[in-house]
Amino acid sequence: MWYQTTFRLPPFRRGFHLITNVVEQNCAELSRFKIGLAHVFIQHTSASLSLNENADPTVRTDFESHFNKMVPENAPYYRHIYEGSDDMPAHIKASLLGSSVSMPITDGRLNLGTWQGIYLCEHRNRASGRIITVTLQGE
Repeated sequence: MWYQTTFRLPPFRRGFHLITNVVEQNCAELSRFKIGLAHVFIQHTSASLSLNENADPTVRTDFESHFNKMVPENAPYYRHIYEGSDDMPAHIKASLLGSSVSMPITDGRLNLGTWQGIYLCEHRNRASGRIITVTLQGE
């Protein structure tokens, strides 16, 4: 059995945000799957997805701090700056983290570890709502 849905997230400020509940709420068919795989994809090049710590919000703050230091704005060698100083760093950060995550489905639920959640990694200062496509496969 296959199922696919596409939905728009509301705008999030720059940073790392847990969206596990939003993904589950937008996948009504998830409960029909006994076993399978869920693939979550973001249709953007300046935001990304990741699976990581879902309990302590300081982890998300540390992610943002680290990525800003690792990929700074206003580097003198950037040429792609038409949409602002956060544009090229956003593309680099999105490439480092990736545009999708996959996880198992067990008994109608995403089978995540105790401390795992799906992150929206928003790398732009003023982003619009991001479009997410979730594909479920299984039985």
